Amino acid sequence: MLLGETMDKLLEKVQYLKGVGPQRSRLLAKLGIHSPFDLLWYFPRTYIDRSSFQTASQLIPGEQAGIMGTILAVRSSRTRRGMTVLAAVVETQDGPVQAVWFNQPFLADIIKTGRRVWLSGKVKSILPPEIHVSEYELMEEEDWAPGIVPVYSTTEGLSQRVWRSLLSQVLEKYLPDYPEILDHNQRQRFALCSIQEALANIHFPADRSAYKQARQRLAFEELMLFLLRLQELSQEDSRPGLIHREKTDLVQKVKDRLPYQLTPAQQKVVQEIFADMESPRMMNRLLQGDVGAGKTVVAALAMAKAVASGYQAALMAPTEILAGQHGQALYEVLGESGIRLALLTGSITAAQRGEILYYTRQGEIDVLIGTHALIQDDVRFANLGLVVIDEQHRFGVRQRAALAAKGDNPDVLVMTATPIPRTLALTAYGNLEMSVIDQLPPGRKPVKTKYLPYKQRAKAYDFARQQITAGRQVYVVCPLVEESEKQDIQAAVDLYEELRTSIFRDYEVGLLHGRLRQADKEQVMQRFKKGELKLLVSTTVVEVGVDVANATVMIIEHAERFGLSQLHQLRGRVGRSALQSYCILLAEPHTDESRQRLRAMEASNDGFFLAQQDLLIRGPGDFWGVRQHGLDQLKIANLAKDLDLAEKARQCSREIDAASWYEYIHARFPVIEGTAMN
Repeated sequence: MLLGETMDKLLEKVQYLKGVGPQRSRLLAKLGIHSPFDLLWYFPRTYIDRSSFQTASQLIPGEQAGIMGTILAVRSSRTRRGMTVLAAVVETQDGPVQAVWFNQPFLADIIKTGRRVWLSGKVKSILPPEIHVSEYELMEEEDWAPGIVPVYSTTEGLSQRVWRSLLSQVLEKYLPDYPEILDHNQRQRFALCSIQEALANIHFPADRSAYKQARQRLAFEELMLFLLRLQELSQEDSRPGLIHREKTDLVQKVKDRLPYQLTPAQQKVVQEIFADMESPRMMNRLLQGDVGAGKTVVAALAMAKAVASGYQAALMAPTEILAGQHGQALYEVLGESGIRLALLTGSITAAQRGEILYYTRQGEIDVLIGTHALIQDDVRFANLGLVVIDEQHRFGVRQRAALAAKGDNPDVLVMTATPIPRTLALTAYGNLEMSVIDQLPPGRKPVKTKYLPYKQRAKAYDFARQQITAGRQVYVVCPLVEESEKQDIQAAVDLYEELRTSIFRDYEVGLLHGRLRQADKEQVMQRFKKGELKLLVSTTVVEVGVDVANATVMIIEHAERFGLSQLHQLRGRVGRSALQSYCILLAEPHTDESRQRLRAMEASNDGFFLAQQDLLIRGPGDFWGVRQHGLDQLKIANLAKDLDLAEKARQCSREIDAASWYEYIHARFPVIEGTAMN
């Protein structure tokens, strides 16, 4: 059967399948399922292996276990703290096991005596036997057959029996003609089974080995289809760009005025960027560099090249503090070379704003630095040739596009201090060329990092006081209060009051948070930079862009509440000079994940190593701290675990004629947005 005919069948409306109809099709639509193709790519969330159940006598404390039996009794209660506890006695082949669910009061209407149940979880004790449940399923008589059966994420009205019946039907009807995108040689080279075997064994695995092979093939195919979709978007975005030909020696003048030599890594990256700017194709480049690696001076040289070629440049930063820091840093690098700079943020006066907008339109401002204010309609450039976006993951698709649209296909350079493993970056940012500054300036010492339990908090602040006495300065970052800026600020205020009235009462202590007026923020930061403030209490607004060479101690309160990437960013505020610096993590970790993060921070200052650990601990969905809609569409591939597979899929994607598989690729990835290529 031809691909077009096959895809027509696979993309038929799901309601016409036997046993579906209009009502069930509406329920399936809630889960994003509209066709048989969607059903085939709707994979089980877990499996019941009926061949490996344990009985009461086989349970081992602390280990995961699965049991099957009949519910003899159910009891619901509430703790003093308001937590609901549902306990059920389940009779297994050689005795009862107590199964416990926490904070799921709705289960009282589901878990009933006399029902047969499969469940799994961690064994809490064996005298008496008790399991804390993580997965469960009520079972009918006909569900007791041996083997591995799938369990699907579902919605009310779609039982597991319906799912299994539906998938059995779809596999029988559509699998024989399902399109195979890989030829025999490719499957052999990458040790992959056929797509038909993979789909059959992902839904109904013959055994564990068959499941692993199925998952490997489907993850490979998914990553390859994703990369092919990115290639397509990349070709759409390969627009003709501006050719930057320098008309003056401005770049050399800027280099000559630098008080230091560029590192070899910086020199290499500058060459890559300049080559892009001189080409007739629009530049789309991602510049990665760990905290303190010197991305700003690289961006400054790119701006100098744009200005020397007769164009203007714009730099957009996510916060006013960071925009102000960039403005000051760029003025120090570019200002004395005759380049005219201006800072446009939401807090300047109407008169100042009007003046900046006028001179930008006239082309008399060469470099405009700002926040989201840059993308407002009344901001117009005479001849925008280069757009630089810092901490690009903080901006949405439309914001990046809106700034680039203010010129005639200007070159685009996006920067991030969040190190991203190479294969992940190539997968997430498919159409961006990538440059990495993988070397810190000479003379920097690794920051010594120590985790202290909260009971040793006084020890941390005694050390901070010693550093202040020695002439140094200290950051203290207050606890992160989840999804509550108001509480974050209150936590910072409380911590500020505590420290300034106790151990640091004879020193000047400052407070910085996001709700301060911009003028007040700038005043606090200037006082800290000048050394007038010895200790700065802050929320995470200091995470990026704040650079005070004399600050040598970073204390992070309740460090267990922060992600690994964010901890590394915060630590990067110290160690900005040849002085030995320290990061103290005050924490009370209650989970393995938290303890892993703290151990990783103590073990390494390498941002790329930590990024890999963060990816493994948290998974790709939370890696950036924001949703990346392209990656969110991955149903089975896990970039935390499949980076090697992603590299192989990338190799194979170069061999596939994407045009021939256009319909298939679009069926799997109809839309990709939120990643950097947009």
